[in-house]
Amino acid sequence: MIRILIAEHLPLVRRGLQATLESEPDLRVVAETGRPDEVLAAARSCEPDVAIVDLDLPGLPVATHLTEQVPRCAVLILSARPSPGQLRRAFNGSVLGFMSLRVAPERLAEGVRQVAAGGRAVEAELAVAALQSAANPLTRRELDVLRTASGGARSTEIADQLFLSVGTVRNHLSRIMCKTGARNRLDAVRIASDSGWL
Repeated sequence: MIRILIAEHLPLVRRGLQATLESEPDLRVVAETGRPDEVLAAARSCEPDVAIVDLDLPGLPVATHLTEQVPRCAVLILSARPSPGQLRRAFNGSVLGFMSLRVAPERLAEGVRQVAAGGRAVEAELAVAALQSAANPLTRRELDVLRTASGGARSTEIADQLFLSVGTVRNHLSRIMCKTGARNRLDAVRIASDSGWL
């Protein structure tokens, strides 16, 4: 019997996942929560084999804490809007599975079995999209500028934080927008985040 913890912030989705998984003879949901601060305690007390974590919970920090503090619990991330960048970030951590919330119920059950056995589980379309997504065109310094800009910093603040001139920051931002095809710096942040560059 594979023991499962569901961490999903939407009650209706959480209950649907539970009903779907418990319809399988070898799967059993031993805990469920909609709050990120309850996930670790639930995992410690129920000792699940697999935790299914909603990316919007927020899933990646929760998954990181789980894999560090409850290492025998494999993590499978579910995302409502999966992107190659999300997939890369998840697999750069200790996550073993990554699937869309639109996945077929039987494929989700199969994915749970795969990660419980220590394997990787990812939908084929997501894997292909991650492989086909462009390599990061941004330099390390451009990434520093974009990361700082992502917090809402103005050009003068970015210059102060990174010890650059304002003109250099503006040049970097201009090159970033050209390389990413972004309309503005917020669009560049979104594109870089979705692509897994930030």
